[in-house]
Amino acid sequence: MNYRNIKTKVRFFVLQAILGLALLPTSVVRAFDNPNGPVLPAQCGSLQIEEGNKLAFHVYARGVQIYRWNGTAWDFVAPNASLFAEEDYFGEVGNHYVGPTWESKSGSKIVGRRVTGTGCTPDSNAIAWLLLEKVSTSGSGIFSKVTFIQRVNTTGGLPPTTEGSSLGEIKEVPYTAEYYFYRKDVKE
Repeated sequence: MNYRNIKTKVRFFVLQAILGLALLPTSVVRAFDNPNGPVLPAQCGSLQIEEGNKLAFHVYARGVQIYRWNGTAWDFVAPNASLFAEEDYFGEVGNHYVGPTWESKSGSKIVGRRVTGTGCTPDSNAIAWLLLEKVSTSGSGIFSKVTFIQRVNTTGGLPPTTEGSSLGEIKEVPYTAEYYFYRKDVKE
């Protein structure tokens, strides 16, 4: 067996292991996370999850927030981040991009929108913490039954502080965050 075949088979088995963990029952996945979600500072009470939902899983994101110069200010365009299973950005499980959309490596997707009247900024040097709700989902997998998403523990990602040099100029600002995903609490 040549090196390329071995490498392909190893990647396949690693992907199978990651997908296997993603498809575990919520009760098993929760054992790896704080079953109550993140600890929220007092000023972030608007990020509380509605009764009847429970934490399904959480990921660590590392990427950029993309901004475009409109001639007078920087307009937010989209995020572009990789999602990881582990705090040290190991075990990539998906991507986060315009929509906002979260897509797993297995192909399931969720599109969300900010819940009106929610958000807080515990760190003035980082983008806000947000509560988002499901707009739509597609595919089967980890995102198929998500109802709410919390973006917390953010670093960076704020719009540039200097003016753009030309109309339409694009700037990518590094950021990190944690995303907590919730599902309806269906009693077994």
